[in-house]
Amino acid sequence: MSNTYETLNSVLVTLFNDVLGIEEKALITEEFKDISVTDMHIIEAVGIQEPKKMSEIAKLLGITMGTLTTGINGLVKKGYVVRNRSEKDRRIVYASLTPKGLSAYAHHMQFHKNMIDSIMQDLTDEEAVVLTKTFTRLEDFFSQLKAPQDAETL
Repeated sequence: MSNTYETLNSVLVTLFNDVLGIEEKALITEEFKDISVTDMHIIEAVGIQEPKKMSEIAKLLGITMGTLTTGINGLVKKGYVVRNRSEKDRRIVYASLTPKGLSAYAHHMQFHKNMIDSIMQDLTDEEAVVLTKTFTRLEDFFSQLKAPQDAETL
């Protein structure tokens, strides 16, 4: 195996092992100590546009409606999210962020901006294109592995 292969493998393994802990330390500040990184990702999926259907949020996150409902219930109790039923179809439930939720969303987006700015600061335009292509391939690889029809190839 080449040194480049071993280095890349080591960097990816370390990155994947550390990313959640690092993100938690960066995201869960004194202001947002009552929520988890998972909660923050739900807040991100709810987003700042018009209210989103619960089913859309669950699909975005790749989780069941039951799991999402549990997460949203906690965020509603903590004042980050509000739920409203559709006027036209009472079976449809929408979620949207409260001012507190919008503040958490902005904090999370700032973390991501800082992360991307740090990665991009010394890259040429060509290097940025190659890096983006590389991470897109990695994302595609993981997407294929989590697809139900490919579960037996794990």
